[in-house]
Amino acid sequence: MQIVLSADHRGAASIRQLHEKLRREGHEAEVVGDCSGGPCDYPDRAYQVGQLVGSGKADLGILICGTGIGMSIAANKVRGVRAAVCHDELTAQLSRSHNDANVLCLSGDLLGQRLIEKIAEVWIATPFEGGRHGRRIHKIQAMEQGKDPATITE
Repeated sequence: MQIVLSADHRGAASIRQLHEKLRREGHEAEVVGDCSGGPCDYPDRAYQVGQLVGSGKADLGILICGTGIGMSIAANKVRGVRAAVCHDELTAQLSRSHNDANVLCLSGDLLGQRLIEKIAEVWIATPFEGGRHGRRIHKIQAMEQGKDPATITE
């Protein structure tokens, strides 16, 4: 499984530590984009990760900014991305099992490193349940194509 990670300046230290942990655990993980120690804009990083995940070049993406909210808003503008802000293990699990989230957005300011790593671990390990949730994902995909989701029945 290919995982791409990125962060703005407020999440840069956390993303580096998470990347190291994922690599140690045997995940194929890559950090894209670099703030080079200075400020950088979260939409740029969200777009980079979103393009890789939305195009299928990467399976999953993880983004960290100050709150996770900006990254989520920006990443969700990329076709094929279902980005979720998660603040605990339960929201991480549900974002994968019910929403088939393919980009995890985290807060570098509000979560400690240990919790960031635990949330990512649960998120990566949780499979999508499908079933009734699959129909809802099809409706989201229809919306990306400008269609009314109410017209999707399966």
